[in-house]
Amino acid sequence: MAGESMKKRTDRKIAIAGTAAAAVLLPAVMVGLAQAGVGVPKGRSEASGNSNPIPSFDPATQPSAPSTSASPKKSPKLPSVPLNSNPFKTGDRSPSADGPDGDAASHGKKPKIPSVSSKYAKAPDGAAITKIEKANSIMFDVTIASPALGQSVKTRVMVPKGWKAKSTKTWPVVYAYHGGNDYWTSWSKKSTMAKVIGPYNAMVVMPDGGFNGSYSNWYNGGKGGIPEWETFHIREVIPLMERNFHAGSTRAAIGLSSGGQGAITYAERHRGLFKYAASYSGPLNITAPGMPVILTSMNRGAGTAIWGDPITARGNWAAHDATVNVAKLKGIGVYVSCGNGQPGPYDDPKTPPHHAGRIGEQLAGVMNTNFVAAAKRAGVPITANMYGPGMHNWSYWNRELARSWPAIAKAIGARKS
Repeated sequence: MAGESMKKRTDRKIAIAGTAAAAVLLPAVMVGLAQAGVGVPKGRSEASGNSNPIPSFDPATQPSAPSTSASPKKSPKLPSVPLNSNPFKTGDRSPSADGPDGDAASHGKKPKIPSVSSKYAKAPDGAAITKIEKANSIMFDVTIASPALGQSVKTRVMVPKGWKAKSTKTWPVVYAYHGGNDYWTSWSKKSTMAKVIGPYNAMVVMPDGGFNGSYSNWYNGGKGGIPEWETFHIREVIPLMERNFHAGSTRAAIGLSSGGQGAITYAERHRGLFKYAASYSGPLNITAPGMPVILTSMNRGAGTAIWGDPITARGNWAAHDATVNVAKLKGIGVYVSCGNGQPGPYDDPKTPPHHAGRIGEQLAGVMNTNFVAAAKRAGVPITANMYGPGMHNWSYWNRELARSWPAIAKAIGARKS
């Protein structure tokens, strides 16, 4: 028994050391190949984004934004991440074999218009609302048959006071994206959104983001195709909300953890679509040294399917990196916040270093530090709150939502009802 226990400890140390070594070595290999011109994608790439606007969209105005906060001159090193762990986990959702991320048989297939009847106005690509259920007095659960995902998924909508289904009035809207391993209901159940945003004449739309969809159209070995999460969120959810729920064209995008990455990269890849973007502990620099190894290993079965191989599809990785594309945020309001992974005021001070909440926020802290520095170099004014001690959890995200909301409300013209 003693020998077996020692073997397990040794195996664990080897696994962790292997991950750390790969995190150090892979970036150097990537740089070398890039300089040699090896592995440059030849075909169509998601690098171009989905830049063509939906006809129903109005151009966004350009609000002013506060200046960026100072950032450290040197980024801290990434922590070692145990194999098969998920430091960015924000909920208890399990991977489903029949969900968009887990249905491997559908991955890479070309999206098709669903054969469904609907009394509601459809999105340009044929996405359709098939059911609307009332969750409570101010929230509706909407089922959407999505060509981009190859199946039906849910979106929760919080409507403002005075909202009526037959009204012709439109409302400022916030699109709120959840984190990894979590659900489309998480913002309504875990956040203080109803308290912070509820008193204002703003609508909040909370779409499903999948188990590990990473707010991107999956690369699928260069084939693209299902699941197309970016298409779902931008070209299906938004027009469906505008055509059926009176959502206005003054929009903000907010998100936590991987949802924060979605909020920022969507604002970058679809310029003029959002007037404000806010990220709370988001992975905003996925191509930072060591991060590709960590992300591909923690995405389980998805592996390299999301953005492709970090070497041969490096252009696609860069196209979805918020830090690489930070210059595209000029002209809109931006708020980013993050801790450093040390136990903070809302954490147990005895939390061990290997706790996922500590590792996840340490990783996010490194990436956010890089993002803030890149924004400063690019001359992009942002508001950044790098608040130091704090782990990867809702206690901090709720605090940051409250801190960022006044600027968000001002940008989209939301006022107290």
